[in-house]
Amino acid sequence: MAGDRMRARRPAALLAGASALAVTVVVLSLGLAGGGTQRVPGIEDAGELTAWGLPVARVASDIASAATIGALLLASVLLPSGRRLNEAQSRYVVAASVGAGIWALASSALLVFTLSDLFAQPVGAVLDPAVVADFVITDAQGRSYAMMTGVGVVLATVGLGITTVRWARAALVLALAGILPPAFTGHSAAAANHDAAVTSLALHVVGVAVWVGGLVFLVVAGLRREEGMSVAARRFSVLAGGAFLAVAASGLVNAVVRLPSPGVLFTSAYGLMVVVKLLALAVLGGLGWWHRRRTLSLLGDGTHRPFLRIAVGEVLIMAAAMGLAVALSRTPAPGAGGSELTPAEELLGFPMPPPLGDFPWTPLFTQWHFDPLFAFGTAAAGALYVAGVRKLRARGDAWPVGRTISWMAGLALTVFTTMSGLAVYGKVMMSVHMGQHMVLAMAVPILLVLGAPATLALRALPSAAKDGPSGPREVLLSLLHSRYVRIISHPVVAGVLFIGSAFVVYYTSLFETLMRSHLGHMAMLIHFLAVGLLFFWVIIGIDPGPRRPPHLGRLFVLILTMPFHSWFSISLMSSVEVIGEGWWSDVGRRWGPSLLDDQYNGGAIAWATGDIPVLVTTIILAIQWVRSDAREARRVDRQIDRGDSNDPLAAYNAYLASLHARDRAPRLPKVPGQPGPAASDHPTHEDS
Repeated sequence: MAGDRMRARRPAALLAGASALAVTVVVLSLGLAGGGTQRVPGIEDAGELTAWGLPVARVASDIASAATIGALLLASVLLPSGRRLNEAQSRYVVAASVGAGIWALASSALLVFTLSDLFAQPVGAVLDPAVVADFVITDAQGRSYAMMTGVGVVLATVGLGITTVRWARAALVLALAGILPPAFTGHSAAAANHDAAVTSLALHVVGVAVWVGGLVFLVVAGLRREEGMSVAARRFSVLAGGAFLAVAASGLVNAVVRLPSPGVLFTSAYGLMVVVKLLALAVLGGLGWWHRRRTLSLLGDGTHRPFLRIAVGEVLIMAAAMGLAVALSRTPAPGAGGSELTPAEELLGFPMPPPLGDFPWTPLFTQWHFDPLFAFGTAAAGALYVAGVRKLRARGDAWPVGRTISWMAGLALTVFTTMSGLAVYGKVMMSVHMGQHMVLAMAVPILLVLGAPATLALRALPSAAKDGPSGPREVLLSLLHSRYVRIISHPVVAGVLFIGSAFVVYYTSLFETLMRSHLGHMAMLIHFLAVGLLFFWVIIGIDPGPRRPPHLGRLFVLILTMPFHSWFSISLMSSVEVIGEGWWSDVGRRWGPSLLDDQYNGGAIAWATGDIPVLVTTIILAIQWVRSDAREARRVDRQIDRGDSNDPLAAYNAYLASLHARDRAPRLPKVPGQPGPAASDHPTHEDS
């Protein structure tokens, strides 16, 4: 029986790979006939080996990376287990290691073929170690493929020794990170609106890898009749829904960025391939809906065939779409290379904005720039929060309206900070950048932590069965009380991260390095938001955590931290060296204050805006303190009314009441021959 299952799933895997490869070959053949592949005019062609080897290596790399991620996803997230991997999970971790080895080989071949393609030289002419090393060191594409190869090598070697779920999840995170570098160096990175294109492509790549890889190994688990298959399928259904939304939204954004007009969808080879991918996505969405409606319930009853039949069809469509995507990457978008970008556009991803002007700085509210990461992230956070509130109210539980308003206001302020003129001018002016930093680190976190999202999730998410596997609620609760959260939520650690990271970013070369990369810039903004959330969660947070200092201690931490913030602001104002001078000079802003004057303004903004959040936080902390005392007083009153002896104050009051009642009770006459009351029956002062 086991041999039959092994033979049953081998053709499915081979057919998926053959489908992706066949679509790539067919589309590229048509592209070659129609001039669809990129050629360098006047330069000798790299040869047929590179022309066909490059897309084949890319298909192999994509399939192997998705298989690695899918196997690790099944082993560490989907299949129920304890802390250590069981036999089935260990088997899939080994499969992930094999997939990672293939991924590393395909990525190294992709590196060589890309080098040959860029220099228009045959593969044999570029297989010089010095040339390859120079390509890896000096070129962004070379570095990206080298990092991807390195991740594959690490997972292929270390993965064989993984024995716990925690390390399997760490390997999954590493694999997801390994597929991202090429997303920042392809067509999207060269687009005029490259920051939106790159971010959307990164979301697209992650969504596809999780969706395709997870489904492939879910089919494998179904063919093997793995224990816990029903639980794994239901868990994957949630992930697949999120992946579908991420792939659809990010693909749409990337197409809009790269296509000059909707009309070219049906008049160009590139546009037609986009249309076919959209149709495939629609079909996959319909099949996923059918899974939710029909096959998952049958799977729970032990009937695997309907699920597997549809899932195999999904895998084949996904494989064909992956092959189409590879061919799409080799096809120039309509109008690509038609106009030269200015230096500012190459660095910023958008034209130099107009002068900011005098107060009230109207362009800060009129200049908007779409950012998929924060747009999709805030939309998802808002939708999940509303779904949680609706679930509570549907079962009759109350949820404070003020928390919902605070959460939505925080998300709205995040959108304004990351996509309005603050984001546009924050890349060309230090003063506006500092304002953006202050809002993300000191205003948005206050609103978000008062929304109590973790508390809402713990109340809305269902509890896992007593003897069943841990669900999302148990995972969240475990995370909130984990050793890692216990360390970073210590008031001293949170305060050092909140203030110290600003000195590290701005007073080293890190600031300019991060500004020159869209990924680095996004990481910097997310870091400011994260450390702000951590700090204000410790001070005024409602959500549960491993460490909750008393209110007086929180006030002390707040008072102790803020002078360092003022010190940072004053140091910016008094500095005679321009921070990130290379970046600001290359951007080439020709209007507004000088670089040093603008930096002084940034320090002044940091100083002035720091006082307002501190005042608001102090007021909120005082209100929480008063309410906490009132709740404690009501709790003590209830315990006294119940006569709860576990409470010291209630027990003491009850004892005094009993003494008073004894004193007022009439004394019985002494009966001859009976002993009087023992000395211990009379309370003393020490007893009281």
